[in-house]
Amino acid sequence: MNNFILIAIAILAGFAARKFKKLPENSYVAVNFWVIYIALPAIALKYIPQIEWSKELVIPFVMPLVVFGLSFIFIEIISRFIQLNQATKAVLILLSGFGNTSFLGFPLTEAYYGKDGLEIAILCDQSCFLIVSTLGVITAVKASAKGKFQISSIVKKVFSFPPFLAFIAAFVLPQFLDLSPLDPLLEALGATLVPMALFSVGLQLQLKEWKSDVNLLSLSLIYKLVLAPLVIFSVLYVLNINSLTGKVAVFEASMSPMVTPAIIATQYGLNPKLANLILSVGIIIGFFSTYIWSEIIQLL
Repeated sequence: MNNFILIAIAILAGFAARKFKKLPENSYVAVNFWVIYIALPAIALKYIPQIEWSKELVIPFVMPLVVFGLSFIFIEIISRFIQLNQATKAVLILLSGFGNTSFLGFPLTEAYYGKDGLEIAILCDQSCFLIVSTLGVITAVKASAKGKFQISSIVKKVFSFPPFLAFIAAFVLPQFLDLSPLDPLLEALGATLVPMALFSVGLQLQLKEWKSDVNLLSLSLIYKLVLAPLVIFSVLYVLNINSLTGKVAVFEASMSPMVTPAIIATQYGLNPKLANLILSVGIIIGFFSTYIWSEIIQLL
């Protein structure tokens, strides 16, 4: 219960700070810096060396790719019935195809599935980051009239991302060093992830002028919050995979839209209003829909 109270307080505090202008504009950037450069790497270094690897762990790596791929197909089908320009189509693919696997995914997964679930969520998030940094950026560039597509810039972005570097270090360093003496420090730094990440989410909530885009908003969230996790759940159910790994993969697939695609959409001028609307409304609805999925997942 304390975890859920913390989640609610952190999000509401961020929303209130923004609503009543208690912090400078774009303060979430500073909060995100701590989360990305300190808290997320600490989480990776703390928990990844403790994971007992098995073939089943391919599930959290593959899940984000399946969700993004089906998002592309879903929006392409929708575009046959609803006229969409390239920018809007790209926004729908990006915001529907990537879940908030860390900022909301980590605290919610820990609340429902404990520390063991968090270890699996880390794998989902790293895979999601790699896909959004490559296929996500490619989708945005192709839909935009700005700039030229460069493979080198994407590679540089991936290999300069602190959580990814920590992810690699968490595999390599334990082969040569004993990191256990650092566990208390890493745990203390990692403990800041939940309140800071959720406070950042609250700071970014924007719900203005949603009625004009309600149809596109609904389509995007129906896919992200219902259809995407349903597909992952159905596949695992048919394959009779009912382990914690499978359950967390479905749970992470049910997360609301990811913050990064909204930032990418804004950067490339791809209907940023719609992107931020889907992100904000998705976060609110996703907070409740993940509870429903946590109940459905028990059927695995």
